[in-house]
Amino acid sequence: MKNKRDAAAAFPDRESIVAFIKAHPTEAGTRELARHFGLKNESRAALRRILGELAEEGVVAKRGRRVREAKSLPPTLVADVTKRDSDGELIATPAEWLEEVDGPAPVIRIHVPRRPQPGTVAGVGDRALLRIEKPDSKHEGAAYRGRVIKLLDKTQHRVLGIFRKLPNGTGRMIPIDKKQVGRELAIAEADANGAQDGDLVSVELMRSRGYGLPSGRVKERLGSLATEKAISLIAIHAHDIPQTFPPDVVRESESARPAVLQGREDWRDVPLVTIDPPDAKDHDDAVHAEPDGDPGNKGGYIVNVAIADVAFYVRPGSALDREALNRGNSVYFPDRVVPMLPERISNDLCSLKSGEPRGALAVRMVIGSDGRKRSHTFHRVLMRSAAKLNYAQAQAAIDGRPDDTTGPLLDPILKPLYDAYALVKRARDERDPLDLDLPERKILLKPDGTVDRVVTPERLDAHRLIEEFMILANVAAAETLEKKTLPLIYRVHDEPTVEKVHNLREFLKTLDMPFSATGALRPAVFNHILAQVKGRDAETLVNEVVLRSQAQAEYAAENYGHFGLNLRRYAHFTSPIRRYADLIVHRALILALGLGEGALPDTESFETLSEVAAAISLTERRAMKAERETADRLIAHFLADRIGATFTGRISGVTRAGLFVKLNETGADGLIPVRTLGTEYYNYDETRHALIGSRSGAMHRLGDVVEVRLVEAAPVAGALRFELLSEGSPAPRGGRKHDDRSKGKFGQQTKGKARPGRTPKGKAKKPGKAKSRKSKKGR
Repeated sequence: MKNKRDAAAAFPDRESIVAFIKAHPTEAGTRELARHFGLKNESRAALRRILGELAEEGVVAKRGRRVREAKSLPPTLVADVTKRDSDGELIATPAEWLEEVDGPAPVIRIHVPRRPQPGTVAGVGDRALLRIEKPDSKHEGAAYRGRVIKLLDKTQHRVLGIFRKLPNGTGRMIPIDKKQVGRELAIAEADANGAQDGDLVSVELMRSRGYGLPSGRVKERLGSLATEKAISLIAIHAHDIPQTFPPDVVRESESARPAVLQGREDWRDVPLVTIDPPDAKDHDDAVHAEPDGDPGNKGGYIVNVAIADVAFYVRPGSALDREALNRGNSVYFPDRVVPMLPERISNDLCSLKSGEPRGALAVRMVIGSDGRKRSHTFHRVLMRSAAKLNYAQAQAAIDGRPDDTTGPLLDPILKPLYDAYALVKRARDERDPLDLDLPERKILLKPDGTVDRVVTPERLDAHRLIEEFMILANVAAAETLEKKTLPLIYRVHDEPTVEKVHNLREFLKTLDMPFSATGALRPAVFNHILAQVKGRDAETLVNEVVLRSQAQAEYAAENYGHFGLNLRRYAHFTSPIRRYADLIVHRALILALGLGEGALPDTESFETLSEVAAAISLTERRAMKAERETADRLIAHFLADRIGATFTGRISGVTRAGLFVKLNETGADGLIPVRTLGTEYYNYDETRHALIGSRSGAMHRLGDVVEVRLVEAAPVAGALRFELLSEGSPAPRGGRKHDDRSKGKFGQQTKGKARPGRTPKGKAKKPGKAKSRKSKKGR
């Protein structure tokens, strides 16, 4: 009894826990708190419970296993440079800070090093990614000191658009931003700067007159959009994606020579194969499997994953390295790829071409009969791919339809790969990662760059096989580097916030679905929900809402796990051709295991890698947005000559502004403005994800199947506007409200103009901003 009383007395109170978190803003976590207060394993559950309560009360903010004082600044953030102080030093404030909620915004004084890196010199009006350093005690009034990692937006004096020449010699600039649809700029003939009809131009805003269109002056011609094949140019320029390599980068890549056997293991006789999409131009991963001959692992397999040795060619501090970091990742459009590395590297020396020797960093993994990885080792090798296959080709061979290439490979290579995958899949199913069913569409183009059709590629076991082997290799890389206590960049995915879990619970109540999330949150909790609606009308709706409850994956130097994959440690290792994060992991493995040239400098610190992780997380989001916008523009071009046609789709978003509908045929998103829904007021029910007529009770809800008519297409902005042809469904009991102008329990009310479910024919209104689903690429 005495020991129990002593243990209880030693348990810290809430004030002591909060005090430690305030004193250690970058180091506080369950492990650090338990170590500081001397807590044993049996006390950690109580500690986690208290931390959860503190987070729910808003006293602390949780990020994975890390906690910090609520409203304090994280180690890296986006800030706006607002002014200079009396000493001439730049002052910034966080870009996303609500004073009415968070209180006065903290002041950040920008620290400028003696020799700043290119692209890190900020000015008033700039937006920048900052590394937040220790509080600034030298200057009164500045709570924090920040160092610029990367400039994000220069002061906006220009807009992008398409120049349209008028018969009188003047012109109009059609904006490319959905938010600006209908807001054209007038361009005088003297201000056109030689722009031709159809040119993508950068326009400087001029002082507006009190009447007529605002005016602008063409500052730069960025390229011709005479054909849709150039449609991706819009997103490239809009998001400042580098598309040409500087001369010193090109020189370095052209001077590179193929890897040789010296300093490598000879794996040229290991029959590794590449399995990729049929249109892939680079092949950076190859796989091989064989039964394990060890009697102690009966029924087990050896799986080899070889990844192109990019670190051999792209050395730290080189011109290639600086440009790769600046780009962060490759960007994939339907009509082109903007690569992270020059083609000499990505499509030649680091592409694992069939029959040609190539340098690789390989991991050999021992898989038990239960599908779990028992051990692994990394090797720097010279390999030679035995064959280049695509997913459908490999799957057809396994399904009994081999071709001339796969026939000889079926028994010695493909069957062992699938047998090993069957084991790994068993362990994967036991791990139970998040299993959302949201198929992605792919745009297929004609030779002239216009849209041919939009397809939903079939999800094959060949895809899953490669995916699971790559996940295993990524886990192996993270485990090795953690064991060697080297800093690395993790691929992390935080668990949903308390607020999002609460919102999901309230939504599921409207479907009479109980949601229990007591204790530690796991993907299995969400999979249980998804399993309940499998095959039901609500399946798409629930999948969408569960997706929206999830956090976004990112890169970080601190590890807080990957919630979606249900993995404690995970690092991207398998695509260094197209992701800078993977290149960092390759270099760290070379350093950790003494594998030769191209290692991570041993001077790299946690702080430096934190900055790199924040920067490449931004370039990843930039790429995703650019890819999504380009797809929207291509589809809008495709549908522009089908005004008045009717389509079937699903409601993919519900806001106070109206309904967003995704068409079944093409996956295109468009807006139905709320003002066109009916003569009554429509209440926005955030919990139900619905708009509900206050008099009729007609409900239009996320996931509903609807018929729509295309009213307007704005191809340059990628915007579509629909009118709703379907009647709303009856609202559940309690959903009908009186027709008044007050804000009811369903939220803000908005008045329509026609009877429910119909829209009168008339003048087309401008389309609104289409809402897009999160990409699943970022796993």
